[in-house]
Amino acid sequence: MRIIVAAILMIVLHFAPVSGMVRFGLYLVPYLIIGYDILWKAFKGVKNRQPFDESLLMAIATLGAIILAVYEDGDYTEAIGVMLFYQIGEWFQSYAVGKSRRNISELMDIRPDYANVERENGQLEAVDPDEVEVGTIIVVKPGEKIPIDGEVVEGSSTLNTSALTGESLPREVESGDEVISGCININGLLKIRTTKEFGESTVSKILDLVENASSRKSKAEDFISKFARVYTPAVVAAAIALALVPPFVRMGFMGVPADWDVWIYRALTFLVISCPCALVISIPLSFFAGIGGASKAGVLVKGSNYLETLSKVKTVVFDKTGTLTKGVFQVTAAHPQEMSEKELLHLAAHVERYSTHPIAASLRAAYPNESDSCRVEAVEEIAGEGIRAHVNGNVVCVGNSKMMEAVGAEWYDCHRHAAGTVIHVSINGRYAGHVIISDVVKETSKAAIAALKSVGVARTVMLTGDAKEVADAVAKELGIDQVRSELLPADKVQNVEELLMENKGNGNLAFVGDGINDAPVLTRADIGIAMGAMGSDAAIEAADVVLMDDDPMKISRAIRISRKCLAIVNQNTWFSIGIKLVVLLLGAVGIANMWFAIFADVGVMILAVLNAMR
Repeated sequence: MRIIVAAILMIVLHFAPVSGMVRFGLYLVPYLIIGYDILWKAFKGVKNRQPFDESLLMAIATLGAIILAVYEDGDYTEAIGVMLFYQIGEWFQSYAVGKSRRNISELMDIRPDYANVERENGQLEAVDPDEVEVGTIIVVKPGEKIPIDGEVVEGSSTLNTSALTGESLPREVESGDEVISGCININGLLKIRTTKEFGESTVSKILDLVENASSRKSKAEDFISKFARVYTPAVVAAAIALALVPPFVRMGFMGVPADWDVWIYRALTFLVISCPCALVISIPLSFFAGIGGASKAGVLVKGSNYLETLSKVKTVVFDKTGTLTKGVFQVTAAHPQEMSEKELLHLAAHVERYSTHPIAASLRAAYPNESDSCRVEAVEEIAGEGIRAHVNGNVVCVGNSKMMEAVGAEWYDCHRHAAGTVIHVSINGRYAGHVIISDVVKETSKAAIAALKSVGVARTVMLTGDAKEVADAVAKELGIDQVRSELLPADKVQNVEELLMENKGNGNLAFVGDGINDAPVLTRADIGIAMGAMGSDAAIEAADVVLMDDDPMKISRAIRISRKCLAIVNQNTWFSIGIKLVVLLLGAVGIANMWFAIFADVGVMILAVLNAMR
């Protein structure tokens, strides 16, 4: 509105038949409408002894132009025009920041206002999420946000996870499923037992990451801050020298008129040109836009310095379980000796009925029908070997090779070389066959490795505590360049140290993990990337980048965003400095007047801001 009003007044006054101090007073109105805030900022800067910024440069240049106009021809349009175009540039910057901030603020909408707690009388009470203790049953109605991480104990529904993951595909949940805060319940009523306090929940951690992202500056931003501190006083000194030195030289050494008005005008023009707006505004804005764009894609970057580091990644090191695989055991093969696969799974599932081990859960999942007439008795768990039970009067043993040797069963390894854990089964001491249980590879893992290579990642490595056979099989399936297996958590740190030494001078190294034991490695790598949906709190805290939906495909996308952001930063830096130097020289020799100066300054700023918005 100020821009429009000032522009209209300037046009109207151009045709007004007034002169002298009346003309001066009338032109002062649009000048103050468009420039009062710049003048106030300049005054506050001088008052606080931090005067050297673009506000002071604009104030000196425009006030100087008005003073010259009073003594010369009364043409005040130049001073108002300078302020007008400067404010147009500021408006463009404000619009661009707002656009990027909206990408980030969409995440802020995931903050829940309340949690419905179910009381003993069955009534629901809306309470502050901070007051809800771990283990409390909360009720989430259709259309409400899940306020706290937990496990569904009753009901089924579809969740909208787009605010967290950037994906529009809804997620189906039912009793027994884990859910994270910030998702929106679309259709069914859910009862959830909380597993974390609100302060430790996913939504709180995300908001904390987003709110603190801007505090971590990149090298380019640090350069701009240092540049502005040196550059602004230098150009003010240069402008003063331009106003004073040539007139004195003309009078003292050349014996010609000083032409004070010409040189003061050139000095004022020099000040307008020297405003580092394009550089000071567009560089932080480029990083801000990059972080916003990544957030929209479900990738949280904790600061612009990490965006800069990510752009130079050439080696990506992965943890296996929970990162490239789902971390969920599943029966992938059954090889019976004298019975059907169904019968072999039937026996194994019955023996493992009461075990809480993840392998037992996978066997039960493979044969969920427990409503048959089998009698399962005398269940005995033998530490380090397996489980023995009586099934319909037969002694059935389910376990490892040690158990088979103990009962005299002539076992053998999987002749088909299937990757995974081999669970042997015997009946009354006679070998019945074996079941292969494997960690399931994520659907997108293979494509993620290929995508990383397509964006220029030179080497992919997998570090895992799994057996060599299993690790090699997964690495071969996914196309990973190098694998190191049977590692303890401390070994992972040592291996990353070795890889960092090997990688020295060949770009940065990123480590991708999800577990508590990955936290030290995430911290040690050049940049740590954590799985945010089901990853451990320690991993998310230690990481520099968090993938909100645990999809490894997002890594290549994050690298592409970071590289595009850094390319735009470099374009804006060289473009702004280059144009600035050329126009400064033109202004100093009198070729560029103040109109030219402001068009060059604001024009460059608008182009840089528009470039940053990409």
